[in-house]
Order: sequence, then structure tokens, then C-alpha cells
Amino acid sequence: MAYQLLTTLIVGLHFAWLAYIAAGGFLAWRWPWAVWPHLGAVSWGVALVAVGLDCPLTAAEDWARQRAGEPPLTAGFVDRYIEGVIYPARYTGFVQALVIVVVAVSWAGVYVRWRRSRVMATP
Repeated sequence: MAYQLLTTLIVGLHFAWLAYIAAGGFLAWRWPWAVWPHLGAVSWGVALVAVGLDCPLTAAEDWARQRAGEPPLTAGFVDRYIEGVIYPARYTGFVQALVIVVVAVSWAGVYVRWRRSRVMATP
């Protein structure tokens, strides 16, 4: 029972992490320092996709599932819970491009707000 709960918590954390990667840059519109952890999160996400690194959250979920008596995972988190579930797998490229656009817009907004604050602070 405890490992099933842990699995559920890890899956929830994984969804939250993906949401943060996609939209976390908008937090920096309010708190400019938040752009730095978001930059790190996006860099990690890009490395996972581009280099094919294994996500530690997926490994943790797999570990917890096996301790709960379930079979090991046969696919990663996105393949298991996102593609073909939230959107059809054929739209993967489109969704990735959309996430890139959302991140770029959030970072552009951070830059614009930063420039405005510097202009307003200049006497």
C-alpha cells in the first residue's frame, strides 16, 4: 500500500514537473529570479529528449511500482501517460513545438519586464 501511494505521488510530481517546464517561465514575470531555476529545468528537459537521458523520476516510479508488486515499466513517462492519452502520438512534434513557443514567450516576457524595470529605474 505504501509503495502504491509513493508511485502515485511520483506520477503527480512528474506531471507537475512537466507543467513547470512548459509554463514555469511565467512565474518569472512576477518573480524575476524564478527564471534561473526554470532555465535549469528546461535545460534538463531538453537534455532528456535530445540526448536520450533517463529521467530519475521515471526510475523512481519504476522502483516503487516493482516494490508494490507491479511489473516494471516498458515505456517512459511521456510515452505512458501523455502521448496517445492526452494527445494523439502523431502530434508529438506539434506539441513539442508548442511547448517551445510557450517557453519562448514566457522568457520574452521576462526580458521585456526586466528591460522596462531597468528603464524605469534609470533617473
